[in-house]
Amino acid sequence: MMLRSLLISLIFILFSSLPGLAQDKLFIPMDASQTNHLKAYGIIFNNLQDGNSSQWLLNYKGGSFMTNYSEELVKKSRLRNVKFEVISNSGAAQIISQVEQPDANTSVIQLDKAPKIAVYTPKQALPWDDAVTLALTYAEVEFDKVWDPEVLNGKLSKYDWLHLHHEDFTGQYGKFWISSRNQPWYIRQVREMEAMAKELGFNKVSNEKKAVAAKIKEYVGNGGFMFAMCSGTDTFDIALAAQDVDIVPTQFDGDPMDPKAQQKLNFDNTLAFTDFVLSSDPAEYEHANIDVPVQIDEIDQSIDFFTLFEFSAKWDPVPTMLTQNHVSSIRGFYGQTTAFQKDKIKESVVILGESPGRDMVKYIHGNYGQGTFTFYAGHDPEDYTHRVNDPPTDLSLHTSSPGYRLILNNILFPAAKKKKRKT
Repeated sequence: MMLRSLLISLIFILFSSLPGLAQDKLFIPMDASQTNHLKAYGIIFNNLQDGNSSQWLLNYKGGSFMTNYSEELVKKSRLRNVKFEVISNSGAAQIISQVEQPDANTSVIQLDKAPKIAVYTPKQALPWDDAVTLALTYAEVEFDKVWDPEVLNGKLSKYDWLHLHHEDFTGQYGKFWISSRNQPWYIRQVREMEAMAKELGFNKVSNEKKAVAAKIKEYVGNGGFMFAMCSGTDTFDIALAAQDVDIVPTQFDGDPMDPKAQQKLNFDNTLAFTDFVLSSDPAEYEHANIDVPVQIDEIDQSIDFFTLFEFSAKWDPVPTMLTQNHVSSIRGFYGQTTAFQKDKIKESVVILGESPGRDMVKYIHGNYGQGTFTFYAGHDPEDYTHRVNDPPTDLSLHTSSPGYRLILNNILFPAAKKKKRKT
């Protein structure tokens, strides 16, 4: 009898130690202990694509993840140098109980289905031309490229999440005219854009780009999640405000801008910005006074940072998801649109991150119709003053980049199971 009991005990111990039985959860910490934060997002995203749900533990160890154990998931995590822990069902239940405590600013968000992702970018663009393309590629997240023909032909309805490449939606080619109009790349870009506009039935690029902006706004209103960086943020809103107004100087489209363009802007059409003043100077490397003035000579890089706001994980899950990180202060970085003037942001827009004491807003979020938009200023979170023809950023050297984590937060939050707002 004693021998039989001993054998049963040994069998129980053996089976209890096997992963996938008693220990059937994979926990991925996202605090400072994580060895590759960026790849961790890809692990969870791919897991969702495979039909498996996951849990996002907001404000718990940097916004950690938990999902069902599988040998394949363990293998992928090891290959990608993503730190994980195998924990038992009871251990997972204890974590959930702790996170759901009513007095703790933490919450459990169920992730059910991977969103279908599109990146609005020229087909010939190189991966390092755009931080989001770089982040998705490094994290091993699948995405499709779409450009103006796809947008205007209604193809956006196939996608849940859309990123806007740092495009100039005003049709002024990034306002590189004074510095680069004789450069081969600039000449080629203008030629290709003019040819595309004509092929799509528009008399000039500025009108074609405004039509694209209007179509993307419609996509958001119908329930799409839109994310933009750098000049893809402010020029998008400028194009919306100027739908029926010529705001482009002669140097860009061959005819003069409307002398009353400023007075004719319709700020009711914009998503995020209001009461801005256009730049009518073709030689000025700005589109409007939404962007903050360049301060490279005034602010030392070592003290240039922005701070993320803390939101209630239980009451405001969306801004909480968008700001998940292992640090609260993130190094600043420049772009054609470096940061937003605080007084140009609509009151309905949620500020997610700003530079303290400088009226510089870096990261914002808002709702439009049934969808949402998120704007993140700057070009590359790990390249302080990114310039044309700079070498590409190697994300294998920045595996725990807090600035890049904000980008990847945005691809996961559309996967969250909708919760009824507490009242």
